Amino acid sequence: MRLLTTLAFLLFPISAQAVCEGADLRPQLSAETRAELQNAVADIAYPEGNHWIARKGDTVLHIIGTLHTFDPRMEDVVDRLSPELSKVDAFYFEVTQAEMDAFEKNMANDLSAVMMTSGPTLIDLMTEEDWAALSTALAQRGIPGWMAAKMRPWFLTMMLSIPPCMIEDPNATYGMDARLTDLAVDKAIPQYSLERIEDLIAMFDSHPLEEQVESLVRLSGAMQGNADQLATMTNAYMEEKHAEIMQFARLQGLEQSGLSPKVFDEEWQGFEQQLLVQRNASWMEQILDIRDQTVVIAVGAGHLSDDHGLLNQLEQAGYTLTRAAF
Repeated sequence: MRLLTTLAFLLFPISAQAVCEGADLRPQLSAETRAELQNAVADIAYPEGNHWIARKGDTVLHIIGTLHTFDPRMEDVVDRLSPELSKVDAFYFEVTQAEMDAFEKNMANDLSAVMMTSGPTLIDLMTEEDWAALSTALAQRGIPGWMAAKMRPWFLTMMLSIPPCMIEDPNATYGMDARLTDLAVDKAIPQYSLERIEDLIAMFDSHPLEEQVESLVRLSGAMQGNADQLATMTNAYMEEKHAEIMQFARLQGLEQSGLSPKVFDEEWQGFEQQLLVQRNASWMEQILDIRDQTVVIAVGAGHLSDDHGLLNQLEQAGYTLTRAAF
């Protein structure tokens, strides 16, 4: 997610030279895995489409599924969308760039949001073998062991999902959200956040520390992103296949985790509950309060599909949905 990528750039040094160059993994899938992926997507509500228009009376919502990371093909997308989106009354983002900037400024003086300032470190809470594997993976992302040992487990779980090449790429966070932010600024259109960063962090940190450490150890293998996974995700995004992105990640995670399907599904469902289900429900409370306006709702594409997705929830709330050009 955008917040974690931004924090990575805030906390760790970057090189202006490195870029992510990976290969789409989907053509390499076995026929069995490809069929499993297609079957999983077939049962999901609203599996495709990065631009939907939801209408109810005089309220018009442009739902834009975004990707928080850079892809040069996004420039053409924004060029196509700009004439229509330039006329809206407001933009709603997960968190506005202005609020992100304010949070980063505070982080310069207080790292307690992502650091454990007292009590045992991760070295104390993990086996020597687990810590060695984790610290090696984090070192590849520029995080030294002495610092990682004091970081909150939920933060490290998400840091593992960021490919090392992204940490080193200064353009990495210039994704669709950032481009739409530029559009809103250029046209002097008001921007609003759907959530507070402080509330988001509190949700991530709501489970006991021991449970967070256990989950970190279990998922450390499954969560480690690389350039090929990033290329697969960006290609699927540009094809507007957001449900496929999520299901591909689930299948890959199971394979790489070494866990039994039952144990992995428990972890995955917990991950979905926090990152998607709870946040979508909170956002919907604000979205349904928007009346008699035309606005843009720009959120990560993974929030659009499935029963808990924004599109299905809008349909259930009486909106008429139409897929639009992207």
